[in-house]
Amino acid sequence: MKKFTTSPTQETAFTVSQLNRQIQQLLEASLPWILVEGEISNLAKPSSGHWYFSLKDDRAQIRCAMFKGKNNAVRFQPKDGDMVRLRARVTFYGPRGDCQLSVESMESAGEGALQQAFERLKNTLQIEGLFDPKHKKPLPTKPERVAIITSPVGAAVRDMVTTFRRRFPLTELTVLPSLVQGQDAARNVLKQLRRADESGYFDAIILGRGGGSLEDLWSFNDETLARAIFAANTPIVSAVGHEVDFTIADFVADMRAATPTAAAELLSPDRTQLIRQIEQQENQLTRHISRILEQNQQQLDFLTRRIRHPKERIDQQQNQLAQLKRRLQQGMQRQIQDHQTRSDNLAHRLAKNSPARRIEQNKQTLQHMDTRLARALQSTLTSKQTAFGRLVEKLNLVSPLNTLSRGYAIASKDKQVIRSVADVSKDDKIAIRVEDGTITASVSSKRRNRKAL
Repeated sequence: MKKFTTSPTQETAFTVSQLNRQIQQLLEASLPWILVEGEISNLAKPSSGHWYFSLKDDRAQIRCAMFKGKNNAVRFQPKDGDMVRLRARVTFYGPRGDCQLSVESMESAGEGALQQAFERLKNTLQIEGLFDPKHKKPLPTKPERVAIITSPVGAAVRDMVTTFRRRFPLTELTVLPSLVQGQDAARNVLKQLRRADESGYFDAIILGRGGGSLEDLWSFNDETLARAIFAANTPIVSAVGHEVDFTIADFVADMRAATPTAAAELLSPDRTQLIRQIEQQENQLTRHISRILEQNQQQLDFLTRRIRHPKERIDQQQNQLAQLKRRLQQGMQRQIQDHQTRSDNLAHRLAKNSPARRIEQNKQTLQHMDTRLARALQSTLTSKQTAFGRLVEKLNLVSPLNTLSRGYAIASKDKQVIRSVADVSKDDKIAIRVEDGTITASVSSKRRNRKAL
C-alpha cells in the first residue's frame, strides 16, 4: 500500500486511482459487515433482476445495490417509503469515487410477533452468557463418528452426506431423523439431540435443515432446545437455513455453519489435502533419512582416517604415562614441602600463644577489673546514701506528722479530711488526729469565719 512520505525537498503524491484504491481497502477492511436501518427511496428494478435504491433517514442517504442472487431470498416486495433493515458490506467504486452498500439480506424493520419473540429470547440468553465464546467447545479436526439431526428426506441431508463421502469417506455418519418444521419439530430435535449427546458415542453433532422463512425455522428458536445445546457435552454445529438466516441455535451452538454443506466441510478433512500432506511428510522424512545417512557416512570416513596401528597408540600412551608419573612425583614433593612449612608456622604460633601465658594474662586482667568494680560499687553506694538522706529531710519538712508535733490537729469525717464547716453537720461524729493518737468528738455547733471586707 502506497503511503505519503515527506522529506525536506519534496512530497510524493497519490494518483487519483491510488487514492481511491486505498479508500476502498480501508473502508472494506474496517466495515466488513454492518446492519443498517432506513427508508427506501428511488427503488429501481431493471430487467437484469438487480435492485438499485437509496437508503435514507431525515439527515442523510446512501446508495444501495442488491443483486439478483440475493434479492430472491427477500420474503416481501419492497417499495419506496418502506422502512427496512439491511445486512450489507460497504463498498467503494473507484472509477466514479462512489461509496455504496452491497446488500446481502433485507427484512422489514417493523417485524411481527415472531421477530419480537426472537429478539426477546436472544437478549435473555445473551445476558445469561449462553452465547459467550468462552463456553464454546472446539470442534474435532478428524471426527470418526458424526450424528446428523435433520429431516431424513430433502436436499440438506443429501448435501451433507455427499460432502462427507467426497471429502473424507472414513467418517461414520448416523442420521437421526427428526421433524425440522412445524409444531412438534422442536420437541423432536431436542429428543434426538439428548439421545446423541447422552450416548457419548459421537465426536460431533450437526443440527441441520434448509432455508426458509422465520416461521419455517422457528423450531430452532426454542428456548428449551437452546439450553440443551448449551448443556451438551458433545461439540455441536448449527447449520440451519441459508447464510442470511440466523436462529437462536446458531448463537448457542459451538459453531455456526452458513449452510448444511458448510457444516459437513467443517467436520470433514479434505482427503486431497490429507494425501498432499502425507506426500509432503513422506518427502520430508526421505530427505531427513538421507541427511542422516550422509552424516553417518561422513563420520565413518572421519573415524576410518583416525584409525592407527595399535603399537603407535601403545607408545603414545606409555609416553603419556611417563609424563604423568613425573608430574605426580613433583606434585607430591611440592605438597610435602608445603605441609612442612605450614607445620613450622603453626608450631611457632602455638609457642607464641601458649595457653599458660594466656591464662596468666587473663588472671591479671580479672584482678584489675575486680578492684575497679569494688571501687565503683562503694562510690555508688555512698552517693545513693547521701541522696537518700536529703530526701528524708525534705519529706520530714512536709510530713503531716511533723505538723502534728507542733501542736496542730487534723479533723476527719468518715476518713475524709474536713476542710470547711460545710463538710459537717450538727451531731456528726468526727475524728481528731493529734501527735500521739486520735480523739473522737461530736459536733455541737459550727461557725463560719467572716470574710474580710
